[in-house]
Parts: sequence; C-alpha cells; structure tokens
Amino acid sequence: MPELDIAINAAKEAGNAILEIYHGKFETSKKNDDSPITDADIKSNEIIKGILSQTKHVILSEEDKDDQSRLSKNIVWIVDPLDGTSDFIDKTGEFTVMIALIKDKKSILGVIGWPTEKTLFVAQKGRGAFRFSGEEWKKITVTNIEDLSKCRAVGSRHHLSDKEKSFIKKLGIKDFTSVGSSLKVGMISSGEAEAYITTTNKMKEWDSAASYCIISEAGGKMTDMMGNDITYNNKDVYHQNGILVTNRLIHENIVKEFKKLE
Repeated sequence: MPELDIAINAAKEAGNAILEIYHGKFETSKKNDDSPITDADIKSNEIIKGILSQTKHVILSEEDKDDQSRLSKNIVWIVDPLDGTSDFIDKTGEFTVMIALIKDKKSILGVIGWPTEKTLFVAQKGRGAFRFSGEEWKKITVTNIEDLSKCRAVGSRHHLSDKEKSFIKKLGIKDFTSVGSSLKVGMISSGEAEAYITTTNKMKEWDSAASYCIISEAGGKMTDMMGNDITYNNKDVYHQNGILVTNRLIHENIVKEFKKLE
C-alpha cells in the first residue's frame, strides 16, 4: 500500500522532531482531562498531519478536536503523535509515535516508531509484521508458550492498578515488567513477552490502533478483557472494557479467568 511508506516517513520525521525537543528544554502543561502535554506532542502532531494529508484520508488524532466527520468515511488515519508522554517527561526513553490506517472499522496498517532507539514496528494486513532496528528489517512473530506460569507479562509503568496486579498473580504469571507506551505490544509482537493486561476504561482508539495490526500480523491477538474484538472509527473512542494482548495461545485462558472475577 502506498500509505505504508507515507506512514513510515511520518513516524520517522515526527520521531526526529520529538528527539530534538527531548534533548533540550521543553514546556509541559495539563489538558482538560488532567493528562500531560508537551511541545513534542504538538510538534509531532503537526508533522504527521502534514505528511499524511497527501493521502486525503481524514485524520483522527489525540491532539486535535474530533469533529466526527470521520464517521461517514470508511478509511481514516488514527494517530497518537506521542504515546507515553509521562515517559517522555520522566526521560525513560520509552515513548512512541503511533500511526494506523483503518478501513471499515478494522486496523489494516500500523506503524510504531520508537525514537530513542531508532526502531520501527510495522505491519500491513496480510503481509506480516516487521521490526526495523540496527539499520535492518526483520520479520517478527509471537512466542508459542502456552503455560501461563512460564509467560512474561508487561504492564504500564504509570497506570498499573492493584486489580491488575492481583489478577496477574492469580494467573500464576511471576515474570512481570513495567514498560512505557505501546512498546508493551511491540515486545509481545517480537517474542519478548506473552501478555499485556489492562482493565482500565481510559484507553482510547489511538492508544491501540497501530498496535492492533502489528500484533495480529505477528500471530498474536488483541481483544477487550471480555474477549470481544476491537473495532475503530467509532463515535465513542474509549475502550470501555480494557485491553488484552497476548501471543494468542494463552488468550482464551486469560479471558475465562477474568470473567470469573466479574
């Protein structure tokens, strides 16, 4: 798809601009919902919109007012110009740029840029998932671990709840790592972890749209915590039932255990 090269270019250009701001002084303020925003979020958004606009597809971005004109379109871009703003502010290096193309409510293209590591995670529906790092492209796939006690879970550094902690423990997963932004899904897609569990109802479509295509093409699975598939370009952009991302093999097991709690 011609959109793939355009999205990769946008992620790279935005990533370079973010890094420049990251290594200098930057302003931080709070949005209406109390979440942080920096100069880098705004600059990245400008660059991405400028590059994606050549495709003429409507863009839904975290940093723009949603006028909902997108609802009448069957193809839209969904963008998070800087995923992991808190990690950006805390200088953990674990923040990303997320760009997805949605067709008929499905994520058909995903690009995640990891600026500090000059790394990209990229997928297109039906074509597999790839990781670019160390100046080379490699095809990535999830692991085939089925035993929950041998699984590695990843979760949010800033938003992990007690409910999530105790559920992970209940599943018998002992290996847990806190990771910023969409890198959690990048790790599962690359075979570096098996599960990401979040029960929050605060995640929105731009937090998962690019990841959805990448994990699916890497052989994994993303649903809500009840096992329902996730769709995009909806009027309500919130994922009301959290998100579960796995290597697919352990998915049904985790959903089954979660339903027992509800």
